[in-house]
Amino acid sequence: MKKLKHEADLVRQALVVGAVYFEKRGAGKFEPTDSASNKITALYRLLVNDGLIHPLAKDQENEPNMKHKLAIWMEKQLPDGHALKG
Repeated sequence: MKKLKHEADLVRQALVVGAVYFEKRGAGKFEPTDSASNKITALYRLLVNDGLIHPLAKDQENEPNMKHKLAIWMEKQLPDGHALKG
């Protein structure tokens, strides 16, 4: 798994965009007291359930790999020329 150039920033952006998607999808709402780990797991599972990202193998389902998947997802959502892309 090759780390993306702006992976940490992409994960942060994915959580912002994902929170909106999570709420509009009717899956609930992220609260300020929710840990980043819980948000990452919940968003990853919702995106897998909705078929927007491919699931990790069961033995690879851990926080660093979920963050990587979210970063890839976020990068694909960004327009060409965006500072976080590429």
